[in-house]
Amino acid sequence: MNERHNAILEDRQRLMLTGVTDVDSFDEKLVELFTQLGELTIRGKNLHVNEMSLESGELTVEGDIQALIYGEKDRTKKLGFIGKLFR
Repeated sequence: MNERHNAILEDRQRLMLTGVTDVDSFDEKLVELFTQLGELTIRGKNLHVNEMSLESGELTVEGDIQALIYGEKDRTKKLGFIGKLFR
């Protein structure tokens, strides 16, 4: 299996991602998504998903990006709300 994922962060204001397979949720403080290599959570302020193409796997997020947090590689292991509280 040829799994790929790249992240390019410019000036902590623009994040360009490849290998995105699904977007779980997003708002102005949090973007939760899945890449070919696992879970990715983006935290910040005034976040906006500007460009998104799940067909090509490309996604662009702009705003004040404060953290990129990688999680499980297997989507089936995603924790629910209660599981996240005790993580």
